[in-house]
Formats: sequence, structure tokens, C-alpha cells
Amino acid sequence: MSAYYSTVDTPAGAFTAIEADGTVLASGWTSTIDDLVGLIHPRLRPAQLTPRAELGDVTKAVITYHEGDVNAIDAVPVRQESGPFMMAAWDALRTVPAGDPVTYTEYAALAGNATAVRAAAMACARNAAALFVPCHRVLRLDGTLGGFRWGVQTKRWLLDHEAGVE
Repeated sequence: MSAYYSTVDTPAGAFTAIEADGTVLASGWTSTIDDLVGLIHPRLRPAQLTPRAELGDVTKAVITYHEGDVNAIDAVPVRQESGPFMMAAWDALRTVPAGDPVTYTEYAALAGNATAVRAAAMACARNAAALFVPCHRVLRLDGTLGGFRWGVQTKRWLLDHEAGVE
């Protein structure tokens, strides 16, 4: 499979996405594709990656989101692969509304197993398609941020942006 990548500057930092056929395989706040390729499941990992200035609807959604339309990312297709709970957990993340974060406990329940809090946290940690699968919308039980692959400062910016606090 061939895929394309592009990096755009955003207020939260450089953002790179890898896509194939308009579907995001990996994305995050980095300017280095090496930070993303290893996140793609081996069965989905492209044999060839080609740079592009932009990725059509994917790039448009990233820019529009950062300009203030926090729902612009919702319709962008994403493809990840894992076991049943992880897949359900990633799907559940896409239902968490911008500006209304959930705790890991609430997230586990949304993913179909309220007792699987650690597995839900692992789904966030293994999420390859940051922003489009908004793992930044999950908080610790006490409301603190917890970790984020792309930095806690980026997570704070995203949550403030979605809450209209900037």
C-alpha cells in the first residue's frame, strides 16, 4: 500500500498526518514521520510514503479545527487495527464531544466495559490517529490531564481550544 504525508503549522505546533485513500493512518503534533510510522499497525503500514504539500480533506480539517471549528475533524475517516476492545475504544473516543472531556472510567464505560479502565487508558496510549481519534478528551478521575504522547502542554491547549478558553 502507498500512502502520503503532509505537515502543517498549527497554533499547537507542527502537525503531521499520514493518509491512504483519504483515510488517516496516523497523525500527531510532530514534523517527523518517523514519530508516526511505528504507530501504524504492521498490517496497515504502507510500503511507500510520499510527501505532499497537503492532503485534501485531511489537511483542510486540521486547519479548520485549529482555526476554531472543533467539529471539523469528525467526518475524516480513520483506519486503525487491533483487538475488539481497542477498536471499540477508539470508536468510542470519536463520540466524546469537543469541550466535554470524560474520565478514564467514563471512557471505559463508553467503550463497552466499565471495569476496563486500564485497557481504556492503553487504547489512548496506542492511538495512532491523534486529533481525529481525540484521546486528548480523556482525563484522570480527579480531573487532571494525565499523559499525552504529544505533550501535556499540547493536551492543555487542545482542551482549552475546544472549551473556547484560549
